[in-house]
Amino acid sequence: MMKTVYLTMIILASIQTVGLSQGKTDGRAEKGDSVDADSLEYRLVVLDPGFETWLLTRPPMNYYSNDYYMRKNQLYVLEWNGRYVSSNQNGLYDNYIDYNPRTDYGLEINYRLYYFFKYFEETNHLKLLDF
Repeated sequence: MMKTVYLTMIILASIQTVGLSQGKTDGRAEKGDSVDADSLEYRLVVLDPGFETWLLTRPPMNYYSNDYYMRKNQLYVLEWNGRYVSSNQNGLYDNYIDYNPRTDYGLEINYRLYYFFKYFEETNHLKLLDF
């Protein structure tokens, strides 16, 4: 039985406007999962209640570089969006992810997005990518 994971593509509609919220900031770093970049704030919200606890069992954020996470996220997003477009799997891929590979969302956002995909794979017992 597959479990639906709720990222409620706040990343998805996110990087468009919903999940990764974009807004002016006063330049101070905020606590949590947001990153300031050129006066924009990006936020990734995973609504599945098990994600935060699961994430604590993963390697620390700086285990890989931001470039590593960005490269992997680009591949994951391409696969995810391909499945979203062609999917008839009852909401597993229920949102399109608008991830711009030319935008640096910062280490924390890229780390969380990368591990969201890993979490999704683990909890749904499927692989998005073969590497």
